[in-house]
Amino acid sequence: MAQFQCHSPWHPVLLLSLLFSVIGLVEFGSARAVAELREEVRGMFYHAYNNYMQYAFPHDELKPLSRSYTDSLGELGNLKLEHISKAYNGTALTLVESLSSLAVFGNKTEFERAVWWLGDNLSFDVDVRVNLFECNIRLLGGLISGHLLVLESSNGLMGGGYNDQLLTLAEDLGNRLLPAFDTPTGIPYAWINLKYGVLKDETLETSTSGCGSLILEMGALSRLTGNPKYEAAALRALRKLWSLRSSLDLMGTTLNVATGNWIEFSSGIGAGVDSFYEYLIKAHVLFGSDEYWDMFHHAYLAVQQYFRHGPWYHEADMRTGRATYWQLTSLQAFWPALQVLIGDVAAANATHREFFGVWEKYGVLPERYLLDRGMLHPTERYYPLRPEFAESTFFLYQATKDPWYLKVGEKIVKSLNDLTRVSGGYASVRDVTTMELEDHQHSFFLSETCKYLYLLFDDSFVTNRNYIFSTEGHPLPVLSSWQRWVPAHLDNGYIPCKDEKWKINKNWSSAMASKICPNFVKRIHVKDSRQVESACHVLDKSPDHLCDSNEACGVDATTCKKRACSFAGYCGS
Repeated sequence: MAQFQCHSPWHPVLLLSLLFSVIGLVEFGSARAVAELREEVRGMFYHAYNNYMQYAFPHDELKPLSRSYTDSLGELGNLKLEHISKAYNGTALTLVESLSSLAVFGNKTEFERAVWWLGDNLSFDVDVRVNLFECNIRLLGGLISGHLLVLESSNGLMGGGYNDQLLTLAEDLGNRLLPAFDTPTGIPYAWINLKYGVLKDETLETSTSGCGSLILEMGALSRLTGNPKYEAAALRALRKLWSLRSSLDLMGTTLNVATGNWIEFSSGIGAGVDSFYEYLIKAHVLFGSDEYWDMFHHAYLAVQQYFRHGPWYHEADMRTGRATYWQLTSLQAFWPALQVLIGDVAAANATHREFFGVWEKYGVLPERYLLDRGMLHPTERYYPLRPEFAESTFFLYQATKDPWYLKVGEKIVKSLNDLTRVSGGYASVRDVTTMELEDHQHSFFLSETCKYLYLLFDDSFVTNRNYIFSTEGHPLPVLSSWQRWVPAHLDNGYIPCKDEKWKINKNWSSAMASKICPNFVKRIHVKDSRQVESACHVLDKSPDHLCDSNEACGVDATTCKKRACSFAGYCGS
């Protein structure tokens, strides 16, 4: 990929999505050994994919133990299994999720066959109540990514005759999701029926990630269709959510969509909040608006200050910053990948190694581990083939080219094949202490887990290309034209331009388009040669760290905590 030249005193790997470059695999056995691992991962994907196509397609997901299917779209995020439609027969969820992976694996024949089938057969005019967040990242994101990959001429994925079938499906789905945003606050309902809209007795509770992780897919859909209404709805919700943060810049986990009142004040970087942080920084990369960076930077500093404890992250009360729950959740494993994007590689590495220690202890990563007790959660002992640890391993290898991460990847591959592979696909682990399996192969195993492992051993797909990956692992190309296109706007909302099209402001240029990093280190003296080491690092005023008050001291690069002036007149942690 083209290098991103960042004019800032810190930059090691800022926004790694723009920095993926191939410099060769280093000293990991041999290039042949890495190639063998790449082919092993390819075999894993096709073992999962072919079994889905044989035993489950066109239903949603594969049940690998019984070699049958489950129409699970209405069950995603639906722990109580409420309002399950008996008439729903699936929307080929795993096939949609596999589109971008087929592109990564270079299977043009199967990709084209999938596109033709989806264009001719898939319909969202179905009676099913879906989770807005899950439907957005899996189906809408999968369709949009697939469409964009077709448009990239360098891929040559379609032999000809493509007539925006995937975009047509995405636009129809987007229109079916929009009524969820019709609330007094603009924060969307967590659930919507694709055929009938929001149910009359629908719950008013949603999560921070559920309403704050919609902007990538909705923003992309607006740019592709020329209609700003999708991004407008997602951005209004995001702005409202951000306005509800505490004085510490912390968010809660759940809130009421009608009143905006918080329901759960405790939060961390795991379930219910995780992708909120992820989408702020990735929206800045994809769309170029510094508004997203400003939100992310404040939120990131708060996380580092109030949630971090050494290499671990606990949960805390958004109102006080006091620790509430000391636990590891498997979804937290995405955090090192996020930190790589902003250059905090040392912190990312420290956390990743702790996760690897837990992986080695159990063979896989348990859903929840109690840090204060050094034991598994009594009920959440499962491992549903989650991708986050593999994702962070891939990002850290790209940032460092340290062959240790290739060895980690090899162990992940071995664990998955030894513990979860069955004749009918890959099964989730019900209990990591007994390795009892569960009859479910989640679609994200194909869209993320296999993809990130493959890219770890063969990054040719991202060479000389600029992508970010959605929270579901779907690649979205970073286009300068997307960062310069702005809709006509009124106050804080958007109104369509003539012909519902976007206009381009030729005189406007985003920080991303200009290749200039956001200026968050305003206190650095121009003649100071010291380096800012992370997104939260603020240098001491004096190079020799002398001080006469706390105001002369900066912020620690790793802990993101304010340094203090000691009795001896030196700044310290």
